[in-house]
Amino acid sequence: MRLTFTISCLLFLTVVKGFGQTWPENLILTPERTNFKKTSTYAEVMTFVNGIDPLSDKVNVVSMGKSKEGKEIPLVILSKDKISTPEEAKRSGKFVIYIQGNIHAGEVEGKEAVMMLMRDIVLGSKQHLLDQQIILFAPIYNTDSNDKMEKGRRPSQEDSPEEVGIRENSQGLDLNRDGVKLEAFETQALLTVINAWDPQIFVDLHTTNGTWHAYSLTWAPNYHFAGEPDTYVYNNTVMLPAITKSMQTNYGLRLGPYGDYDVREGWPVKNFYTYNHHPRYLINNFSLRNRMAILSEAFAHERFYQRVHSTYSFVTEILEYTNQHAQEISAINQKAEREAIRKVREEAGKIKKGVRFKMVSHETIDDFITYDYVSTKKADSTLQWFRTGKIVSFDGVKYFGQFEATVESTLPSGYIIPAEFSSIAEHLQKLGVKVERLTKSSSFTGESFQVDKFTTSSRQFEGHNMASVEGKFVHATQKFKKGDFKVDLAQPLANLIFYLLEPQSDDGLVTWNFFDQHFQKGNANQPVTYPVFKYYIH
Repeated sequence: MRLTFTISCLLFLTVVKGFGQTWPENLILTPERTNFKKTSTYAEVMTFVNGIDPLSDKVNVVSMGKSKEGKEIPLVILSKDKISTPEEAKRSGKFVIYIQGNIHAGEVEGKEAVMMLMRDIVLGSKQHLLDQQIILFAPIYNTDSNDKMEKGRRPSQEDSPEEVGIRENSQGLDLNRDGVKLEAFETQALLTVINAWDPQIFVDLHTTNGTWHAYSLTWAPNYHFAGEPDTYVYNNTVMLPAITKSMQTNYGLRLGPYGDYDVREGWPVKNFYTYNHHPRYLINNFSLRNRMAILSEAFAHERFYQRVHSTYSFVTEILEYTNQHAQEISAINQKAEREAIRKVREEAGKIKKGVRFKMVSHETIDDFITYDYVSTKKADSTLQWFRTGKIVSFDGVKYFGQFEATVESTLPSGYIIPAEFSSIAEHLQKLGVKVERLTKSSSFTGESFQVDKFTTSSRQFEGHNMASVEGKFVHATQKFKKGDFKVDLAQPLANLIFYLLEPQSDDGLVTWNFFDQHFQKGNANQPVTYPVFKYYIH
């Protein structure tokens, strides 16, 4: 009888292998300990990453930098080849992917999902995900604000979990609006990682509390139509649709493109809008770097454990896809990089590229699932809308997920920045741009921009009164001094440089007040010249 019982136990253990894992105590997450009532504190995240580090030679935990409050921002490097530095990664030729959670410290699902997945890759059933790639995990990017927890921060989530941190970092900045100005400690730390490791895909994990569609998770690709199209096209039409299909097949989860609608436009829903194209958003910044990026948005209408599950599943399917298609993705990225450089070398002065854009719709969504609404007419004859608990489906919903240029500018061979604007050159270098200094006085032929009107917004955004200029380009040949800065546009970040330095750009350095002091010298009788000169001939 005892033998029969032993055999039965062995058979049972065989059946459930890979499930119900036994982990060391310090690898059990706070949500798991609390029946998903609580999310992990910074100290608990650090206990986890420092606890998993010595358990496998596939793990190396480093710091990408420190926050304003002095907290280390952990970066966990996973590699089956014991790779721990960018130099080793380059020599290996392995595909590198970067995945971060907690950019907004109230959106905690990515943080927990990343740790769960890290555990399964290192010690569990998903070790094969390291066969073709090196994974960089940043589970708690916004370290300072994670622990500023209170109830009621995200009421649409019905206090699930009970308490979460705040959106902004300890400088009061939204870390997902900092991709151009780089004011946050965290963004500056992130750029050191991106410039060194050059990940082919960047994944940013969020949780939205917006429109109540009925998808478990929505995604967006790397928008930016001033970049090379190949990375966006592959991401949007090949990779993300394939992952969406595998999510439904493997997990029974419905995914769709990210966006919002407005019931004030009428019901049933007619239009669904994505977010802006600006490179201030980290996902879009990667388009201008000739790399791919994925925005993940779990949704508030699910409970905490469900949102963690959908995020975990999505990241898993991303990694399954990249593990199988690493060479294909890298080849597309490299092709985009070569094309950006080729255009500068062969078409500078001949072609124009967009610098200001508007959102447009070139597609519709069928079987768009959402919670239904009912309305009542108020005394003033306007309608008041109420969300029901019923899920409905609509066809022919116009999706505003593309952008068309409203202002274009000529692509130059490069830019000259006068020596007195050294802060601009230094800023570009932080982004990974190659900047050189003139070793002797030299003449350049190109265009200067004459500013007729300089305005700043009356309302602040991220601590800035956003600026814009109006004027015209004037053909000129100018002599520049030894020590002035030259930015040759024939380099991998050509599209990023162009978008940041063009004066009419809707999200460039002019926009973020880098040149305000210079422009404010002008008056109605004497237009001011934009100090950055774009050249075509040297």
